[in-house]
Amino acid sequence: MSVDRLCVFIMAGAAMLLPSCEGIMSGLYDEADAVSEYGFTVTETTMSHGTIYINCAEYTHWVYLNFEEERADSVNIVSGMDAPAEWDLAVHRYDPKTNGGSVAMTDATDIDDYVDAGVVPEEGAFVADVMTDSVIATDMSGMMDGVIVYTEDYYNPELAKWLDVDKSTMPPIYTKSDNVFVLRTEDGRMYALRLENYMGGKKGTTKGYMTIEYRSMGNE
Repeated sequence: MSVDRLCVFIMAGAAMLLPSCEGIMSGLYDEADAVSEYGFTVTETTMSHGTIYINCAEYTHWVYLNFEEERADSVNIVSGMDAPAEWDLAVHRYDPKTNGGSVAMTDATDIDDYVDAGVVPEEGAFVADVMTDSVIATDMSGMMDGVIVYTEDYYNPELAKWLDVDKSTMPPIYTKSDNVFVLRTEDGRMYALRLENYMGGKKGTTKGYMTIEYRSMGNE
């Protein structure tokens, strides 16, 4: 089994995590002794409310998320690996893209209060993905010499606001947004999302590890 497809079965409130591929929730490891709680964790199943832990530290990978299957798959785009057949949201480092969907940013900062209020962003607030050849960096080894290798791909500029990375200074300055975002999939399902953290790893200080709070918005 490749390192990109290691799975972890996580039960809400469980005291330990069991490395397995037998559950409906899959996860991602970067190394054997790193934090092992990657993937989807449903904390309140009656509300489809949970947390997603993903390792996006590698510039060569997209992490594809499937909300209905509660699945996370890491795909090496440089090696030519194919994306999963079904996915809703993908993240490269901090750059997100949707699978034909769109995203709206709200003024809310509490995901439960927002969803419980039954609020839905206006149609004009939703932003679709755009094609770019200057955002998705796949090789940063020449950064100090001003050489960064980018790949052409789609990304969602609205959801990208969940983390501002100011590269005008070295090291870059990271500013996290606490706002709740709404992902609307191509088939009309909606999920409230909020970025809780953008660091992790063994010491909890490595950039590129993301903790995303999510909640289904009445998707029956």
